[in-house]
Amino acid sequence: MKIKLDDLTDKRTIELISTHLAGMAENSPSESIHALNVAGLKQNEITFYSAWENDEIMGCGALKELTFKHGEVKSMRTAEIHLKKGVARAILKHIINEAKMRGYSRLSLETGSMEAFQPALKLYESFGFTYCEPFDKYTDDPNSLFMTLNLL
Repeated sequence: MKIKLDDLTDKRTIELISTHLAGMAENSPSESIHALNVAGLKQNEITFYSAWENDEIMGCGALKELTFKHGEVKSMRTAEIHLKKGVARAILKHIINEAKMRGYSRLSLETGSMEAFQPALKLYESFGFTYCEPFDKYTDDPNSLFMTLNLL
């Protein structure tokens, strides 16, 4: 598996983002969806990564700079046929390492509170993320959980 910086122009990457958004719509009410579309992921403060095996996309994730010391994990998704292969773990490790190299002291994320998000929650917990209050522009929402990781 090779994780690379992705410019979001490859149709396979765009399809994975579409799948991600569809999955969010299936499992969360529309007012609680904070996933970004391709245009949203192309913002200057977001760095997008994808994982590949040969010419097949395996998964993706992004790092958003909130402040010069605080980053946010965005758009974590594993392609269905690559579930349970360690793709999400590898991407999250890559994002955490990048956040540390940037000098961030904290990395946070928002995810769903429904049953469909349990595998993601277990992954984040295994890396040491702990539950926290809403951060940045998020507000209390029973459909969202917020987590943070101290990088110092």
